[in-house]
Amino acid sequence: MKALTLAEAKAQLPAILRRVGEGEDIGIISGGQIIQLKAVSVVAWEESYAYQEYQVTPKEWEQFKARMNRWRAREKYMTVEGKFELALVG
Repeated sequence: MKALTLAEAKAQLPAILRRVGEGEDIGIISGGQIIQLKAVSVVAWEESYAYQEYQVTPKEWEQFKARMNRWRAREKYMTVEGKFELALVG
């Protein structure tokens, strides 16, 4: 991955975006870490799996995410260390 400083990235932004869109791995150094740039596909909500399969509206999706975040915040998670083996049944 090619890593650029913030100043370099600002000076070359159009070229950097083109290169990332073509599949090149580029990151920007910011605050002691490298932030990787990545091209993503964007689809209309009506073409999304949630809508196509379940007719979920954007409002319903946002409500679901908020409910899950509240649920996760209430839960207490435990870390279990050790070696585990997968047991196949059936």
